[in-house]
Amino acid sequence: MAFVITSACIDEKAGECQEVCPVDCIEEGENMYYIDPDVCIDCGACEAVCPVDAVFMEDEVPETEHEYIALNRRFFEEN
Repeated sequence: MAFVITSACIDEKAGECQEVCPVDCIEEGENMYYIDPDVCIDCGACEAVCPVDAVFMEDEVPETEHEYIALNRRFFEEN
């Protein structure tokens, strides 16, 4: 289970999440950050520092934000 960055990050891109990630699984995209689910160790450091509450455990992503689970994965498959 990995953490997922959702829509609240769009155009926010504060970056604290990337700075605290101990395994460097967060990368900046064009309009938001993304978490690589294959590298994430589920430590929660990113969730704790997100100023816009955009980070959720995969199984806790709000139903209206479920598309971001696939978007995070796809970002790393395509880049």
